[in-house]
This record gives sequence, C-alpha cells and structure tokens, in this order.
Amino acid sequence: MELKGLRASISTLGCKLNYAESSTYARELVAAGCIIVSPNAEADIIIVNTCSVTEHSDKKGRNLIRRLHNRSPKAIIAVVGCYAQLKGAEIAAIEGVDIVLGAHRKGEVVKEVAELLRRRDGVMPASSCELLDTIEIDDVHNIFPAYSSGERTRSFLKVQDGCDYKCSYCTVPYARGGSRSLSIAEVVDQAREIAADGIREIVLTGVNTGDFGRKTGEDFLDLLKALNEVEGIERYRISSIEPNLLRDDIVDWIASGTKFLPHFHIPLQSGCDGVLQRMGRRYRTADFARKTGYIRSRMDHVFFGIDVIVGFPGETEEEFRQTYSFLEELKPAFIHIFPYSRRAGTPAAMMSGQVSEAVKTARVEALEALCGRLHDEFVASNAGRTEEVLFESNTRDGLMFGYTRNYIKVERPLDPALVGKVAEVVL
Repeated sequence: MELKGLRASISTLGCKLNYAESSTYARELVAAGCIIVSPNAEADIIIVNTCSVTEHSDKKGRNLIRRLHNRSPKAIIAVVGCYAQLKGAEIAAIEGVDIVLGAHRKGEVVKEVAELLRRRDGVMPASSCELLDTIEIDDVHNIFPAYSSGERTRSFLKVQDGCDYKCSYCTVPYARGGSRSLSIAEVVDQAREIAADGIREIVLTGVNTGDFGRKTGEDFLDLLKALNEVEGIERYRISSIEPNLLRDDIVDWIASGTKFLPHFHIPLQSGCDGVLQRMGRRYRTADFARKTGYIRSRMDHVFFGIDVIVGFPGETEEEFRQTYSFLEELKPAFIHIFPYSRRAGTPAAMMSGQVSEAVKTARVEALEALCGRLHDEFVASNAGRTEEVLFESNTRDGLMFGYTRNYIKVERPLDPALVGKVAEVVL
C-alpha cells in the first residue's frame, strides 16, 4: 500500500473510542507514506470518523463533510463510524463522498483508499461515490484494535466494542454491533507499544468496557491485572463502566494498591426508578447508591463522573426532581448531562409523552448548575492535600496543566522538565 507524499487529514466526531480509532488510521497513513495535515488544510485524502448518538451529531457530520469537500474538492473522502453504519446511503448522497464503510469494514479504510487510488491510476478527479459498504450490524463479529497517540501523557486504549444491552433510547448497538473483545494478550501488546512511545497514562475504553471477555472466556479483572504489570505505564483509568459490571472484587483489587486510579465514570442516566425501567437499564437507584458507597468505603477522595439523560419520554417534573435529589445526595464530582434525542428505530422513539425541547433545556440548565456546585465542593474538599499530578504537554500563558489521580485539573507555572512526568503537588 503506497500513498507516498499524499496529504491526509482525519476529522473525528463523538466518543474517545472514535479518537482511538482515528489515531490508528493516522499511524497507518503515515506508514503508507502519507503526510498528516490539519483538517483545516487542503488534503488529498480525507477520513471522517462520524458519530450518530443524536440527530445533532448527524447534522454535524453532514456539515463537516460538505465543508471539507469545499476546501479540497478533488480529495478522496472516506466516511466511517456510527453515522456511516446507520445511514450509509444518506452519506453516500453527499457531494464529494467516495467511500462509506460500515462497522465491519472500518478497520480497512486506509486499504480501501489505496485501492480506490489504484483503480483511478493515481488520478484525483472530482469525487463521486464509488463504494458503499454497510451490512446488517448483527453480522459484525470482528474487532478493530486501536489506541490514540500524539499526546505525551495519555492514550485511550480500545479493549472492547459493541453492546448487547440495547437500552430503549440507544442506537449504538445497531451502529457498532454486539459486544466483542480483544484478547488480553492483544491489549497488553498494545499497552507495551504505548509505553514505548513514552506515554505514562492509559484510559481503557470501549462501548461497554466492563463486558470485556464475556464471550471469549476471559475476565475484565484479569485484564486489569495483566495491564498493571506493563512496564512504563504508571497510571490507568477506566473510561466508562456500567454499574452492574463494576464488581466488588474489581473495586477491592483496584483499592489494594495498583496503578488504577480512584476515578470512575459510571452511567446513571436517571435517578428515578420508573424512568430507568422505561430505559431498559439493568439496575435501580438503590443498586447505584450501594455501588458508589462501597467504592467510597474502599478508597478516599474518589472522583465520580456520572452520565444523565433528561427529558426521556414520559419524564414528569416529579420524576426529574427525583433525579435531581438523587444526584444532590450522591454528590458526584461531575455530571455529564444529555438532553434525550429521539432516534428512529429505537423503542423510545415510539413512546408516548415526548418531552418538549424547552422543558429539556430547562432541566439541562438545572443540572448544569448542580454540577457546578458539586464540582466546586469536590475540589474544595481536596484543598491542602498532597497529590500526584501528571503534567501534560499543553501549555498556555506560561502555565502547564495536569490532572491528579482523582481527576482534578491543576495548573502551575511552566516547568518543561515536568511535562510528561508525575510530580507531587499540594492542592
């Protein structure tokens, strides 16, 4: 595969899993001889890695593709990701798109670009879509290994893809297929590659990360233990894990003195049991409270990031107040707030009691204010403590930035000797 001297850009929308996959595309393009350029620059090859979690995500994807085509009208444009899988024909109709690859072929995008160039004898004509390749998602069984690169401090490492849960509001199982995992050996090999690049922190990512190994006979805890032995990596975080999959034995092992940090991103989605039932979630608020309480009993100063959806069909004002009160009592360090987005083909899209956009907006604003207060309280509770901070390469106005073990952002006067290293600081 030879793409020597061609300029290639990659644009990524959506989750950290997409960013990990996009970084892998970039490494493959460089290996094929390409020069990676900014998405704002003219390019010969453009890869767009899309998201489809909301209707707004679809719109952003369409607008981005058109903008990139206008900037580089003769470029080959290849579109991958969740939007490509769910609405491939819609993307193929956009002017400038050459290749649309579904979930089962997303790992082959660079190969397909090279093949398209070969068929065109290296000529870069104005685009017309020659390849549309999406299939029914239930046929997707393979998994595309990926990790992010380009930063000196942190890498997002994909360990799992797809989901079998099929919550009533979610299109991700249709976009990414059923749950499947890499092997422990494959993940450890990739972690060693990351360590060889000088990166000190890894964030484990997946669609349903805690489901790792369920179909292969391996276990998530065994994966964590294997990764803990990788030399050169000093810190690990788990990007998102379902509360029913964050087992007590996993918590106990993390708390025993490992490289895994007291930072948990756990989706709640609602603090009302009636809404959780309509969502098809696999736990109730009492389960969630017990889980976070157990973690706090085993670790000090834990950072909890919590996902919440507001305005789910049928959510009454009283049900929203239950969510608000539950979060106020739970006291997470951060709340990731999403207004419900109606997605065609999901059970929730057909439910009665669709909530108005104005009500959703008001509820988002209420939770944003609560999040701000709870985050300030969490930061204040850590004042005076000595913490370990991994300083990043990003600097601004003579300051450098980094994060504590429990994910508090710290800024200090720039000291180049500390960039990419863990240092103790008094908060």
